[in-house]
Amino acid sequence: MTEPLQLEDGRYDVLVVDATRDGDEFVIELTILSGDHKGAVVGVRAVGLDTDELELLGLPGTLDVENGVPRFRIEK
Repeated sequence: MTEPLQLEDGRYDVLVVDATRDGDEFVIELTILSGDHKGAVVGVRAVGLDTDELELLGLPGTLDVENGVPRFRIEK
């Protein structure tokens, strides 16, 4: 089994490749578009989104990692 990807602190351009609603949360998979981790897929959980899974697919966004904690922002 592969180890989960640990991203260094920084800003990453990403694209939503999968999204699934899990109760009040979304499980969102993102692919990184450039840099050392280009092509890697990372997963995040999000709450409070006013959308559905299909509307998220293919959307670009930004993943900011600070002190190892990711924060995802959709670019609409």
